[in-house]
Formats: sequence, C-alpha cells, structure tokens
Amino acid sequence: MIKQLKYLLSLLLTLQSFSFIFSQPTNTPQWAFDKTIYEVNLRQFTEEGTFKAFEKHLPRLKELGVDILWLMPIHPIGELNRKGTLGSYYSVKDYLEINPEFGNKSDFKNLVDKIHSLGMYVIIDWVANHTAWDHPWTKSDPDFYTKDENGNFIPPVNDWTDVIDLNYDNKTLWQEMINALKYWVQEFNIDGYRCDVAGMVPIEFWIEARKQLDEIKPVFMLAEWDTPEMHKAFDMTYDWESHKIMNRIAKGENNVLDLIKHLNSDREKYPSNAFRMQFTDNHDENSWNGTVFERLGEVAEAFAVLTFIIPDMPLIYSGQEAGLNKRLSFFEKDIIDWKNHQFFNLYKSLCELKKSNEALHCGDKGGDLKFITNNNQKNILTLVRVKNNKKVFAVFNFSNAPSKVFVNDNLISDLYIDFTTMKELRISELFETELEAWSWKLFLTK
Repeated sequence: MIKQLKYLLSLLLTLQSFSFIFSQPTNTPQWAFDKTIYEVNLRQFTEEGTFKAFEKHLPRLKELGVDILWLMPIHPIGELNRKGTLGSYYSVKDYLEINPEFGNKSDFKNLVDKIHSLGMYVIIDWVANHTAWDHPWTKSDPDFYTKDENGNFIPPVNDWTDVIDLNYDNKTLWQEMINALKYWVQEFNIDGYRCDVAGMVPIEFWIEARKQLDEIKPVFMLAEWDTPEMHKAFDMTYDWESHKIMNRIAKGENNVLDLIKHLNSDREKYPSNAFRMQFTDNHDENSWNGTVFERLGEVAEAFAVLTFIIPDMPLIYSGQEAGLNKRLSFFEKDIIDWKNHQFFNLYKSLCELKKSNEALHCGDKGGDLKFITNNNQKNILTLVRVKNNKKVFAVFNFSNAPSKVFVNDNLISDLYIDFTTMKELRISELFETELEAWSWKLFLTK
C-alpha cells in the first residue's frame, strides 16, 4: 500500500510538472503575431552612437518592414573591472539611469515616442542575473549578491569578470528588480523586454514580474533561453538549436533530416502559443563566432529566407540588411558600414510577406508546418504552411551542388504566385524543378 501511495504521489508530481511545462504562455499582446524583430546595437549603429543619431534610421527601418525594435542595454556601464575601453552593455551599473554615451532620459523618451508614431514597438534589453561591480547595491544592499565562502562577490560565470552574480534567494531583491522593470514601462511607455540569460534567474521571479508589468500594459517578453517552462512568463524564446543546425549544415556536419527532426520535436515540446525566435545572426554570434558569411557562406541568403518561413518570429541583427560582413567589436567603437546590399530588398519583401500571409504568423495564429517528401531528403527541404486560404510552399537546396527536385503530394496542388518573379503558376501534386547550389524557391497562394 505504501509503495502504491508513493507511486501515485510520484505520478501526480510528474503530471504537475508536465502541466507546468505545457501550459499556455502568458497572454501575448495582439499586435505581436505578424511581426519581425530587429536588434539595435546602438553603439555601432552611427558615428555618434546616440539615441538622436539613431532616430535618423527610423524611416529606413520602417521601410524595411521591421516592427519590434530591440535595443541592447541602455543603462550606464560599470567601470570597475570593465572589459575593453567602453565595456560591455551587459555590465549594468544602474537600472534606473541612461548610459550617457547614448544621451539622456529626454532623448530616450523622444526616441520611444517616434518609434510609436511610426507604428512600431520598442523593447529594451534587461540584465537581471548580474550587475556591474560598482552598482550602488554593492554598498546599499550587499545581501542582494551571491558570495563565496569568504564573503566576496563572485561572477556568475568565471569568464564574466566584469559582473557579479545576484542572489534570488533574497526576496527583497525581487521587488527592487521588478520596480526597476516597471519604471521603464510606466515612465517611458516601452513595450516590453528582452531578458538576458533569463534561465539563470528563477522562473518564479519572471512569473511575478510579468504579472506586475501586465497590470500596467500588455508587454512583449523575449527570453534569451530555450526551454519550454520559460513560456510561463515569456512570449518568445530563442530557437538556438535551429541556428546551430543551420551553421552545421553550412559546414556539411548536419543535413536537412536533422533540421526536420528538430523542428518536429520543437512543436511537440512547446505550448501552441509559444513564439520561437529564428535567426542567422545576433550580437553574440556576430562578435564571437563570426559573420553570417563566415559561418554560412553562400547559404546565408537561403537560411535568411528560412527564418521567415518556419515558426515563429524572425530576427534581423543590426546591419544584416546592409550585408554586414565584419565582426563588430563588443567592447570598443566599431561602426557598421551602411551600404546598399541585395539583402535590403530581400528582407523588405520577407517582412511584407510575414505581415500579409496568415500562414506565417506566430504561435497558434500561424499555419501548421508540414514537411513534404522529395527525392533527396538529406539535401532538399520541401515544406508547406497552411492557414485558412493562405498557403506557402517552399523548396530549399541546402547543398553545394545543383539538384533536380521531384515532389508528389496532393498538399502542394494549388494556384500560386512565385515569390521571386511574381508570376502566376499552377502546381499539381506532381512537381518538378531544378535548384542551383544553396538556392531556394518560394510559392504563395493568391
């Protein structure tokens, strides 16, 4: 009998855990489901590196079609144990102030207002796991920090020598941090947060923070993490594994079957409303692992397209639309070379498609993802997304050789527009085409 009770208790706890992971995420703002997110590296965006200088780019970003602007941390950067000349954005000295390199609070308020006037949204980066060594809390509230056996502050990771770890066992810290989060929503009307290493902070903290933020206004929350339980508090998480598989396919270490396996598994693990962020670049990848052209080479364009076709929200990093082809220094001034590049028009068309085609919307408002069998499953990806009367049929050649593609599936039969040529064509269940190495084709129902 005791064994049976223990078994039932274990089963109950398992079911509770299962329910926790698969429960629906917090209500996502209704404006978010058809959006593309754009990461702003303010320091490197302009010669001046200020809010005011960045404002001049807003009309161009509006034309590009991005809708959510994610600003890397805007707070003062610590000086004690700083890395490099200018330090890391992620070494925050004061959560309630503005980095003077960028301007002042009035400048930031004007920027937020201008972004909103263009029908766009703005979220800011938030570093809740650690602070700079010279944050005021080190003196006023030293118990907010994790300490070693000798009572010394310690970094959260050995290599992160410019920051020290916060201790979330201290519940007083929770409300101080939440008050700081609320401040930027209340006083500056920002639309949410991208939260750095969110999984290193207890999920219970984020649940409470989200609850209090949503009482002010519906916010959009992006976690830099990739586990299902984060969606108890966050709308979107990183799909790091898709990104890694893309890099490995470009090197010949993975193939299309690996990508299909991951994407199928992903939709089973995550709540139906969960947004997964897809990307070929971001500030970490660019600075530490190489540009998209270093990592992806000739397949950079095809993978850029793929990020808009698979669930859920695509990310464009600063300068990608200009063909960014250098690693931006993380701790020094290193300006983006703003040149005309074919990626601008490609991304513009893809952003428009994201908005207009219901099949590509995020979460459960988007279409089901179905992989279609073809004659070369390891190298050729054929997929369909369908929602109501909208359908997207995509074909990708993820190999370094030209390939003939044969598909036989009733699901693809329809009248389409070729995304590249804008010509109308009817595709039957028997489909045949030729693709150059690392190329793609996209067909959309009218």
